[in-house]
Amino acid sequence: MIGTVHQIVEYSANHLEEANGLINILAGCISPQPALVTEGPIFIGVDVGTANVVSVAVDRDGVPLAGEITRARVVKEGIIVNYFEAVHIVQSHIESLSRRLGRKPDIGASAIPPGTEMGNIKVTRNILEAAGLEVKKIVDEPTAASLVLGFRDGVVVDVGGGTTGISILENGKVIYTGDEPTGGFQFDLVIAGHYKTSIEEAEMMKCDPECQRMLFPIVRPVIEKIATIIRRHLAGYQAKGLYFVGGTCSFPGFIRLIEQELGIPTYLPNMPMMVTPLGIALSCREG
Repeated sequence: MIGTVHQIVEYSANHLEEANGLINILAGCISPQPALVTEGPIFIGVDVGTANVVSVAVDRDGVPLAGEITRARVVKEGIIVNYFEAVHIVQSHIESLSRRLGRKPDIGASAIPPGTEMGNIKVTRNILEAAGLEVKKIVDEPTAASLVLGFRDGVVVDVGGGTTGISILENGKVIYTGDEPTGGFQFDLVIAGHYKTSIEEAEMMKCDPECQRMLFPIVRPVIEKIATIIRRHLAGYQAKGLYFVGGTCSFPGFIRLIEQELGIPTYLPNMPMMVTPLGIALSCREG
């Protein structure tokens, strides 16, 4: 049994290294940095999230070419609540990518959280079409993340701006998903309450590396709650490892505390916020 666990850890570490290789390429071509140029087809993945809208371009081989990030509040608990602002942001991303890549990309894909299919697929498709993209597919977010992380069987935990989502995949298919409203916004709430300041100021403090060490004891109860959410949704399932994505996971000390609370090996890629949008672009290429 110990040997099996070691094999799983080694397998997961190898896939994480490959994922980080792709993410590092993407990190080097996020606006305003120069894009990589290709003569072949360009595929766009658009992730309309709670805290950010992210668009990623890849070539036919899945190599990242360029990326765009805009902070936004257009989604609440997985549902798009500001359609027109979302359209405006995605349009501006496509315009910027067109300038940077030397031509307009026209093939795109997006993703939605599992369990939000009713109405959300149509709205998400409309946003991309309004930006001039031919929509190849709308995938679920954990499937998109798994394309970057390189596994078909495992658990994806997506801790975003507003929610924590837990998805179990077997043979590349999502067999279970759960989603609860606890994420980065709850960090902002407890920080704002502690310092008696605005949510906007609290968010700036949360993102400031010089403040994060001081803030950890304040946000620790939120991280512990996230661990409780994960434990509850994995009850009865023997998870051998957890793959974390979403911007909130990058808060210093987050992963260490989660692993201590759950006693399950955890894997955090570089720039976890970029995993799902990159996976969306890869899914578009496959489709």
